Amino acid sequence: MLEPSAGTGLLAQMAKLHSASLMLNELAPDRSKILRRLFPGTPIFSVNAEQINDYLVGKTQPSVVLMNPPFSSSPKINSRNPDATKSHINSALQRLADGGRLVTITANWFSPANPSWRETFLKWQDFARVLMSVGVNGKVYSKHGTQIDTRITVIDKVPADNHRQIPCISETLDLPELLALIEQLPKRSLWERSEKVKAAAKAIVVQLPKRITVAQPETVSFLPDNVVVLEYEVIEWTASEGLKDTLYETYRPQRIRIKDALPHPSLLCESAALALVSPPAPTYKPHFPSNIITQALLSEAQLESVIYAGQTHSEFLSGFYIVDDSWDNVTVAATSSENAVKFRRGWFLGDGTGAGKGRQCAGIILDNWCQGRQKAIWVSKSSALIEDARRDWCALGGDAKDIIDLSNIKLGDPIPFTQGILFCTYSTLRSQKNGKSRLKQIVEWAGIGFEGAIAFDECHSMGNAMAQEGKLGMVAASQQGIVGLRLQNALPQARVIYVSATGATKVCLSRWRVLSRAPLS
Repeated sequence: MLEPSAGTGLLAQMAKLHSASLMLNELAPDRSKILRRLFPGTPIFSVNAEQINDYLVGKTQPSVVLMNPPFSSSPKINSRNPDATKSHINSALQRLADGGRLVTITANWFSPANPSWRETFLKWQDFARVLMSVGVNGKVYSKHGTQIDTRITVIDKVPADNHRQIPCISETLDLPELLALIEQLPKRSLWERSEKVKAAAKAIVVQLPKRITVAQPETVSFLPDNVVVLEYEVIEWTASEGLKDTLYETYRPQRIRIKDALPHPSLLCESAALALVSPPAPTYKPHFPSNIITQALLSEAQLESVIYAGQTHSEFLSGFYIVDDSWDNVTVAATSSENAVKFRRGWFLGDGTGAGKGRQCAGIILDNWCQGRQKAIWVSKSSALIEDARRDWCALGGDAKDIIDLSNIKLGDPIPFTQGILFCTYSTLRSQKNGKSRLKQIVEWAGIGFEGAIAFDECHSMGNAMAQEGKLGMVAASQQGIVGLRLQNALPQARVIYVSATGATKVCLSRWRVLSRAPLS
């Protein structure tokens, strides 16, 4: 059962009591946290339910949708939006499996008898049949502090026999009358999942290793037993007909073809000039659970990102270096020098909005996880973005508990997990007090030989990592940039990912000094 706007879980709990398998969605961060506590292990998403069908592409289709959508409000729209209810129901109907049933509680004015919405219901009748639409007397909610009339509408996703006949009661009824009507509803259409769908539903959650605390005895971590090496074909690159009049061209991977991988759900494009540049032919092959491909949890373009990130992380910058104890000073050293280190190359992810950069980061971390590197660091600019990280990690089969919120751990205390994805903000990363610092806390947890991934989300937040000449004199280096460099210097073997959609808007060496592992050439 899918509930697209689950709130605090009141309706979902009713479904759970009847042994339904749940898929929940809630955009509000606070309510989403409540749901994760109430329904552990349940797939929970945090997306705008007006596009729930688009966001859940590749997920198992529910046989039941139970929903109480917003009456007239939409995210990032300040004014009243009367189309909100229609958009929520329309997207949920598209996600519903054929033969499934949708039950929605809406404002009473959203009725087939209302001329403003009659055409909407008639369009739905092409592929779904309205079984009942009846008003609910607002007095039934009086003990909850409101008496607003609502409406219950029941829709089966089967074509209607009579396109223009829609059962509708305009009046509002009390509970006994409602119950009598509901008992007269026809039984749900027979709905039986195919063997393919059953297998997909069983495989949708990858059993990743559980975290264990330092206080517990060490155990050998295990990996999903269905991890496979991603195979792909490298193809020859041929230039297009030359620079065209258009500014942009449609994008798809130019040097690789991945069997059974699906195109990105939204249109991707690149500049016409960049389309004339040949990408390098990769050799790196990621490790993934098999359902990443079979369920299209990563698109072809997102898989390409993981491949090129792995290719870059397989190489090192030239030369050897010595890093001092402050992690501020890095000097060139001879190969034979004691404590000399090599720095692993970093990879810059500069895709724009719609490419799914969070999902790409999660894919890179999952690739490393499946190869035994089960510690990662995810740095972002806002504490609220931890929910986005959880969403993207869980979408690939991970567990929300794998994401460790550093702000919940006291400054200076050892981080009590031997594996997981440590999430913190740039402001948390630079914080220190009484000789204790978050940076040192993170490095001690990771270990000097750390080879896992470090994702610097919105890495432009670390810009200006070195002092520079300004209009009014010298401008001091930013503390966020300095601490970002220190983290990279302290962990030379880390697989660093720089993420920014605005990375090329201002070309300035001092601004991007923090990209120490991704030298510009």
